[in-house]
Amino acid sequence: MTRLQDKIAVVTGAASGIGAATARRLAAEGAHTVVADLNLDGAKAVTEEIRAAGGSATAVAVDLGDVESVRAMVAAAVETYGGLDVLHNNAAATHLAARQDLAVVDADPAVWDDTMRINLRGTVVAIQAAVPHMVARGGGSIINTSSGAGLSGDLRNPAYGASKAALINLTQYVATQYGKQGVRCNAIAPGFIVTPASSGSAHGAIREAMLRHHLTPRLGRPEDVASAVVFLASDESAFVTGHTLRVDGGLLSHQPYVADLRDA
Repeated sequence: MTRLQDKIAVVTGAASGIGAATARRLAAEGAHTVVADLNLDGAKAVTEEIRAAGGSATAVAVDLGDVESVRAMVAAAVETYGGLDVLHNNAAATHLAARQDLAVVDADPAVWDDTMRINLRGTVVAIQAAVPHMVARGGGSIINTSSGAGLSGDLRNPAYGASKAALINLTQYVATQYGKQGVRCNAIAPGFIVTPASSGSAHGAIREAMLRHHLTPRLGRPEDVASAVVFLASDESAFVTGHTLRVDGGLLSHQPYVADLRDA
């Protein structure tokens, strides 16, 4: 399939997990893909996989917390391939969420600042840099990775959740402000996706508890999100903008007591 033949795409957080799966899938669909990540060695490894499979890709180092680094990432895509059609803002400060994102009363304001600087401001800067290039090519598609954590509360990671909720609202603003210029903007809210970053919490009792509350017989995979990104990047979704697509196995689709009634 070549639904994105000769389109130019940037994926952040593309050295592993959802980002890597998405970069591979975009390239397989014919896109020239910029594999962007703070982990340049990991980005290079994904790039080599794509090239070995016959795809077009280049690796770029990016620090979402650094404004100039984000701008340079977009500039590298334009300089390498001649423009920009698709931007997948996928990277996030998962290292902070995993260890330092404490309950609200115990929260460190510095962790909140860092989370918002990376997850939210970094996305804003990438969009700022990308939109003029998309408009110059007649339009484009921006896909922001939000989270189920941005749609409901939890016992942990309030800074992460708040940043992801803000991305959903940002998505609607971008769709509203640039839609008439041909730029679409949508968000994806993944549920529990088993990746290297989440594998530590994807075993034993936690895994079983999560699975009980999914409506599907398995937990999510990075490829599930990648398929959704390809749809939103392609002309198949030409009439879809300002939307948040949950890719969560139905986790947020039911009443809280469903799993308990099923097991009763």
